[in-house]
Amino acid sequence: MAVGNTPFPELPPLQGVRLGVAMAGIKKPNRRDVVVIELPDTATVSGVFTRNAFCAAPVVVAKQHLEQCRAEHRSPRYWLINTGNANAGTGEAGLRDARACCAELAKQVGVAAEDIMPFSTGVIGEPLPMEKLLAGLTPALESLSSDSVAWEHAGQGILTTDTRAKGASVTVEIGNQQVTINGITKGSGMIKPNMATMLGFVVTDAAIEAPLLDRLLRETVDRSFNCITVDSDTSTNDACMLAATGTGPRIADEAQIAAFSNALQRVMTGLAQAIIRDAEGATKFVTLQVGEAQSRQEALDVAFTVAHSPLVKTALYASDANWGRILAAVGRAPVNDFDVNRVVIDLGDVRLVEQGGRAAGYTEAAGSAVMAQSEITIRINLGRGEESATVWTSDLSHDYVSINADYRS
Repeated sequence: MAVGNTPFPELPPLQGVRLGVAMAGIKKPNRRDVVVIELPDTATVSGVFTRNAFCAAPVVVAKQHLEQCRAEHRSPRYWLINTGNANAGTGEAGLRDARACCAELAKQVGVAAEDIMPFSTGVIGEPLPMEKLLAGLTPALESLSSDSVAWEHAGQGILTTDTRAKGASVTVEIGNQQVTINGITKGSGMIKPNMATMLGFVVTDAAIEAPLLDRLLRETVDRSFNCITVDSDTSTNDACMLAATGTGPRIADEAQIAAFSNALQRVMTGLAQAIIRDAEGATKFVTLQVGEAQSRQEALDVAFTVAHSPLVKTALYASDANWGRILAAVGRAPVNDFDVNRVVIDLGDVRLVEQGGRAAGYTEAAGSAVMAQSEITIRINLGRGEESATVWTSDLSHDYVSINADYRS
């Protein structure tokens, strides 16, 4: 089940970037589950990672390898991704396995082990099936290609409970030259990112220095992947990577930075929204807009309190205009000195709440008509300031329970 028809887009080739996929049978046979992404030696790489205290072994190793490459004034050359097994909650053995995967790939391609960044997604607490994974490296390398099909196959090769591959691409003109940004992501459940999404890999042909690339990644992730939630669970394996290959125009002055940042935000937001549209069991795509807050954090706190409410989410699934659940969620958000008489809540174009209670013109028929839609916007104005935030979420259905009850079977 998925909300909206979003086929995988055409992602144009990027000079020096190749992607390869293999079917290693890590969890299930005959499905793409090992992905190798090759970057040129001119690339600059940045990443953001989960803040979950039980972060997975590949997250630990990927961070270490990125830091070591930075210290030696070079960038990682390969991203190695597997699905079917998270290699999380696996202790020292998991770290050894993650490093062994990097060492073997490095040996095959002739780079240092630290030039490989590993990523995993899937079931937590089980050891990596190393024999299968390592056997998948050669066919993945043999299939390396730069075309759009390779991007789509890579998008398929990182999925878990997702129903489809997710990609985005934007090409803009900066300084009389074209800059392209391609990205793929995965995520469907265990989604409430804290620093990144489940897995996201974004590459541009621009030339961008590491400090600026770090800043751009943080800023755009904060307004995309960190603004989505399916079930309020932050994964052990979250990571979002951004590479600038350096084969295109250099991004340096303020006008160029602004143009590139806007394009990157479009890619990141498109990828983040694709996760919500493919959320486990989802039938609704919900936009929560909170305005007139004293701070952006306050607006986010209110939005996420509503987005995480099981009662709100089940009402959305049932198309039940039980607006009192939205009001109650807003009221329990961590906001100091809340004046409920100044709060205004709209469901689509229907006013629900004003002056501390139900809006005078509200009718059940009007509310129900909006709740029956597959795409719903809830607007909440707090009447306290000028800051705002937008969060995207989904409903909570019977299928969500079934998918997660049967996940390991």
